[in-house]
Amino acid sequence: MKLFTFPTSLLLLFMLSRQATAQENPAKPFLKVSGEVTTPLTLYADDITKMQHSTVIMKDRDGKEHSYTGVAIQDILERAGVTTGKQLRGENLTKYLMVKCADGYEVLFSLAELDSSFTDRKVILADKTEGAPLPNGKGPFRLVVPGEKKPARSSFQVTEFVVKFAKE
Repeated sequence: MKLFTFPTSLLLLFMLSRQATAQENPAKPFLKVSGEVTTPLTLYADDITKMQHSTVIMKDRDGKEHSYTGVAIQDILERAGVTTGKQLRGENLTKYLMVKCADGYEVLFSLAELDSSFTDRKVILADKTEGAPLPNGKGPFRLVVPGEKKPARSSFQVTEFVVKFAKE
């Protein structure tokens, strides 16, 4: 059996063209929403830009206030068909949101902590700070949780929301 082999120069040309194509079309940032949802979502930066935005103020570790603009987490969850509002009672109060970040960092919220029928606090997925895009290493999406004494759940480089039931 004779195998066909590419000349080295042809193989090198093919690899360089693939690399150039990858650089011309870099991966678009996105947020995945999955788990106990009726409509699993993949929202790209363009989709998030088109959604209604709110601005919140959050203090950093040094106590300095910063302005963040983004989409309310509740709006994203409602788009995915997550239980919210009047439906958030009984067994549904055992649902939680796990927020996952690019570096492996994860934080947890009960759905009630994010629902406007339970709280006045608005948690957002920010795509801007002080009117400008989030800096490299902090974005493209940042979870902003105003009103907490420590900003530990205000996470950088958010990539995924997973909704699940808490079980024993």
